[in-house]
Amino acid sequence: MSFAGRLDPDRLRLRLADPESLPRDRPSPEDDLDRVARTGGRVVAAAVLVPLVLHPEPTILLTLRSSRLNSHAGQVSFPGGRMESGETPEQTALREAEEEVGLDRALPQLLGRLPTLLTGTGYSVTPVVALLRPPFELRHDPNEVEEPFEYPLARLLDPAAPERRSQEFRGRLREFWVWPHERHYIWGATASMLVTLAAVLRDQH
Repeated sequence: MSFAGRLDPDRLRLRLADPESLPRDRPSPEDDLDRVARTGGRVVAAAVLVPLVLHPEPTILLTLRSSRLNSHAGQVSFPGGRMESGETPEQTALREAEEEVGLDRALPQLLGRLPTLLTGTGYSVTPVVALLRPPFELRHDPNEVEEPFEYPLARLLDPAAPERRSQEFRGRLREFWVWPHERHYIWGATASMLVTLAAVLRDQH
């Protein structure tokens, strides 16, 4: 039986009910404070959709951001963006996924949240996990997304897959994860969220 066949949505929903109790990959509190200081104390609330696509061999839906964007151009991310006034993270994630890749917001089955992650650019991002059952149609906006693509869940569940790298940035050595891919460089906040998701799914598995 495939992983999709053994996936228990109710159990996973319970696992995600308390995001702060989940295993996480996130900066230390000191790094969080440093990141806030670098943005002048300005933190922008945002949310992303983390869709588990239930093919016989499941995948994770990701996007390559358009090179036309002003920030994070050409980087791999989940569909998502900043929260509008009065929105919940779930509403933001579904709206942004519809705007960016044309995903009907009625299709994802929402399961819960991963821990919020503060990025180096001052975004406090809430990842919203959902199941997505084929068939579905994507029509991406080329102004925002170069291409949507899917990452094999089997690779995500391999503890040896992500590579820890380091690089000096603004006079300080930073460490970050990189996930293997044939065409794209998956790193930064997206890679960190994938590390947390992998830990949760291996526990569920």
